[in-house]
Amino acid sequence: MNKYIEDAYKVLDGKSITLEDTYKLGECNGNDILDLISLANKVNSKFDNKMHVCSIVNAKSGNCSLDCKFCAQSIKYDTGIETYPLLKEDEILEQAKKAYNSGVRHFGIVTSGLGYFTINDEFRKILNAIERINKELPEMKVCASIGLLNDITAKALAEKNIVHYNINLQTSPAKYSSLISSDNNIDAKIETIKLLKKYNVDICCGGIIGLGETMNDRIDMAFKLKELDVESIPLNVLVPIKGTPLENIELISVSEIAKTFAIYRIINPTKIIKFAAGRETRMKDFQGLLMLSGANGFLTGGYLTTRGREVEEDKIFNSELENFRTK
Repeated sequence: MNKYIEDAYKVLDGKSITLEDTYKLGECNGNDILDLISLANKVNSKFDNKMHVCSIVNAKSGNCSLDCKFCAQSIKYDTGIETYPLLKEDEILEQAKKAYNSGVRHFGIVTSGLGYFTINDEFRKILNAIERINKELPEMKVCASIGLLNDITAKALAEKNIVHYNINLQTSPAKYSSLISSDNNIDAKIETIKLLKKYNVDICCGGIIGLGETMNDRIDMAFKLKELDVESIPLNVLVPIKGTPLENIELISVSEIAKTFAIYRIINPTKIIKFAAGRETRMKDFQGLLMLSGANGFLTGGYLTTRGREVEEDKIFNSELENFRTK
C-alpha cells in the first residue's frame, strides 16, 4: 500500500492529516485510488456518517450581475435558461410540500444574485416563506442559499430558525478570481459564513471540481472548509453549459472525481459531504462509487439549471446503498 495512504489511516484514530501529506495523496493513481476509496469508506463507517438527502427550489432564476464562469444564470452569458423574479410565497410553500410528501426533510430556498444587505420587500418575502414552511411543515428543516449577507440580514435569517445556509467557496480562495469570477467576492463569502456562525446557523459550503483547477487547489479548498468548520460540504462536478466560458472545457475522469471525494472525507471525517450537480450526468453508472468514496449526502429532484433525478429513483438508490454499507 502507498505509504501516504497507510499513514492516513490515523484519521480512524481521530488524528488529522497534514496539508503536505494530503498533497501526496492527491498524486495517487491506479490501484492506489481504490485503496484511498476503501479508507474513505472506513472513515464514513467509523464516524457513523448517516446519509443526508435534501431538495431545493430555484426561487429566483437568472439575471445575475456576477460573471461566474461556470454559471448559466449570469446576465453576461447567453445560455437560454428560463429567467424569472422571486416566486410567490405560495409557490415556494407548494414546492416545499411537494418535497415533504416525497419523503425529503431538508428543503433549500435558492435565489440568483449577489445577495441581500437590507430587509427589503424581496428579502421579507423570503423570510415569510421560511416562516410559513416552518409553521405548516414543522418536520421540514428549512435551508437557504441567497448570496452574500450583512449582520442585519444574517441575524434576520437566523431568527427564522433556518437549519443550514449554503454559500459555496467554489474553489481555493487563492484561485477564485482566476477560476470563478472577476468580481472576486471570496472575502465577502467568508465574512458571510462567520456572521451566520455568530448567530448559530450551520453552514453548507463547498464548491465545484472540473473548473480547470489542480488537485492541490481542491485540497486547499478542503482545508479552508475545515478551518471554517462548516457542517456540510456540497461538491459539484462541473456540467459545462453552452454559452458560458467553460462550455468546451475538458471533463475530468471518474477516477479523479472519486479520488477527490475520498480526500475530502479524509480531511473532514465527521462532516456531511454531499454530491450535488453532476451526479447523474457525469457519474452516471458510477454514482454509487462516490457514495463509497466518502460522500454521505446528495441533492435529489433537480438542481438550479441542470436536471436531476426523480426523488422516487433516489429513494431506491439510497435504500440499496444503506443496505450495502451496513452489511
